[in-house]
Amino acid sequence: MLPIAIGADDAAIELKNIVKAFVQQQGIEVVDYSQDANNPLYPDIAFTVATAIKEGKFERGILLCGTGIGMSIVANKVPGIRAAQCHDTYSAERARKSNDAQVITLGARVIGPELAKSIVAAWLASNFEGGGSTSKVEKIGYYEGLKNA
Repeated sequence: MLPIAIGADDAAIELKNIVKAFVQQQGIEVVDYSQDANNPLYPDIAFTVATAIKEGKFERGILLCGTGIGMSIVANKVPGIRAAQCHDTYSAERARKSNDAQVITLGARVIGPELAKSIVAAWLASNFEGGGSTSKVEKIGYYEGLKNA
């Protein structure tokens, strides 16, 4: 597996550190794009991570902010990226299996560390199943203007 990109704003640094350590404990390399001089605001962080995934530097990314909402909105602005805000394990699993989401977003003000780890574990263990969901994911690409009508 390629390394995973992770990024957090100032509201989620503590939870990001916990999630990052958890992912590393699974034997997965993590590249951190969290708030710094080059990425001062969550829109910058989310856009940078989503773009790196689109460019093939990473297969997946984890973004964290206060609610996970803002990171999801911005990451989904990058054509070809499917980001899902997840605050439970079932949604995280379905984000991958049904929607082929390359990015998961979490809210540090919404979930605690143990639940965050469980959500990330479910997402990491899941892969796109294809089947009946393939046409749905292709339709998302169509609406993005990435595919011919």
